[in-house]
Amino acid sequence: MTEKDRTPEVEIADAVTGNWVDSYAPARARPFLRLSRADRPVGTWLLLLPCWWGLLLAMLHTGRASWFDLWIAIGCAIGAFLMRGAGCTWNDITDRDIDGKVERTANRPIPSGQVGVRKALVWMALQSFISLLILLTFNTNAILLGIAALLPVAIYPFAKRFTWWPQVFLGLAFNWGALLAWTAHTGSLGWPAVALYAAGIAWTLFYDTIYAHQDAEDDALIGVKSTARLFGDATPIWLRYFMVATVCLLGLAVILAGISNVLVLVVALGGPWAMGWHLAWQQRSFDADDGDMLLKLFRSNRDAGLIPLPFFAVALLL
Repeated sequence: MTEKDRTPEVEIADAVTGNWVDSYAPARARPFLRLSRADRPVGTWLLLLPCWWGLLLAMLHTGRASWFDLWIAIGCAIGAFLMRGAGCTWNDITDRDIDGKVERTANRPIPSGQVGVRKALVWMALQSFISLLILLTFNTNAILLGIAALLPVAIYPFAKRFTWWPQVFLGLAFNWGALLAWTAHTGSLGWPAVALYAAGIAWTLFYDTIYAHQDAEDDALIGVKSTARLFGDATPIWLRYFMVATVCLLGLAVILAGISNVLVLVVALGGPWAMGWHLAWQQRSFDADDGDMLLKLFRSNRDAGLIPLPFFAVALLL
């Protein structure tokens, strides 16, 4: 055990109060679970929801459902938890020198010395391996897509060093599940899945710009780029653009799915419309100087992303 690994655990700044990691997890496991952001579950939801969008839209497209679709939904949920954990671990390994200079991230397991880099790499590999086992239960095209997803995941932590738009790279990685779940059901990619993927990227630009405003001052001091710094006072305008793009592209995905029944189509299109109202509330409530509100708005995107699902589900039942 290294000196770093003996460092006492410390509280993470933006962890959910009373989360299960702090309350119930064994003490020795907590630093690794915090490394995976298990104490901040919203990120898992944001990775999972595009998967469920893609699966339900694929079922609407084909007009069929099977017991294997239930496994796709469950497998995506487990995989989202694991791959989000692996991705966050990789992010913290690459950002270990930057995180120590930012107030919100200074207490994360690696910069605070709770976990050494070697153990973090092993933890990342373990999570990735279990995810691979789940992926191998899907069809060949879905497996190939799952493997290809590693590229944007690997690039994302470095994006803020060379572009003002690192949120685009996060969107590419976080919404890959829309392509994968669609393909796991249908056997091949289709334009509805591509439109859904684009909608997810626009949504990521929306919520992660809000999130990035929490660190804008520290990022400016250390030279880290983000859309929050790029947009500055014009952020509310850009949020409106991303909101409109999200709703329109999500609606386009529904239309491209080729739903012939008018009632079913109208019900399915209600999902993007209702989600748009939630995003509009976030845009109106945005305040770059209110850190608590920024975190509240970011976390509320779990609810925003859940909104289309019951519309898609009812449309499928019809």
